[in-house]
Amino acid sequence: MIGMVLAAGQGQRLRPLTIGLPKTLLPVADETTILDNALANLRSVDIDEVVIVTGFAAERIQEQAPALEQRFGVRLELVYNDRAEEWNNAYSLWLARQFFGEGVLLVNGDTVHPVSVEERLLAARGPDIVLALDDAKSLGQEEMKVVLAEDGGMQRINKQADPQASDGEYIGLTLIEPQAAAPLADALEATWRRDPGLYYEDGYQEFVDRGGFIGVAPIGSVEWVEVDNHDDLARAKEIACQY
Repeated sequence: MIGMVLAAGQGQRLRPLTIGLPKTLLPVADETTILDNALANLRSVDIDEVVIVTGFAAERIQEQAPALEQRFGVRLELVYNDRAEEWNNAYSLWLARQFFGEGVLLVNGDTVHPVSVEERLLAARGPDIVLALDDAKSLGQEEMKVVLAEDGGMQRINKQADPQASDGEYIGLTLIEPQAAAPLADALEATWRRDPGLYYEDGYQEFVDRGGFIGVAPIGSVEWVEVDNHDDLARAKEIACQY
């Protein structure tokens, strides 16, 4: 199994910090960046090969890659999304589809979290795809909400779902088994071709709508944050110093 980090977005709500800098390279604890957090977690669960999907300011990640490989004892493969500033991340994930067959532990490049999340995902192996689910926090309108079916699998995933009818929030980490490679790639392609502005979570919905099964792994009561704006970054700095 390999790791995968999606780090192609612009991070516009974090300007001026992200003028010419991917938000995954923002520091959250001294010199430790969001990307450092992701790579350290992946290495802690014995993953030593990581694909990073780059896009906006990709050269900044490229120039740091050798030092990151040495620091974390991983081998990095960079996949460049030349449409990252125009299209959404369904396309970014699809671009890395050639690696799905190796089995993937996917991490969003803007999520700060403890390694226990990766450990929960690996402990939940079985379904073709498993999502890390926060089923403890209160939900609002902005969260990527998950509604579960009677069999415990994902039924719906989107931000528009009724918070009261949802079972938790997808926090941006997924385990993808090799057998899901082809059907997930097909679902992602159908999604971005339908609308390149869609999220890869819309691709998960397409996968389920086609008859696939996506399981979930509740992460327990842990501190984590998706870094979208300056308040989130401040919270990430509070959380990261605890790890």
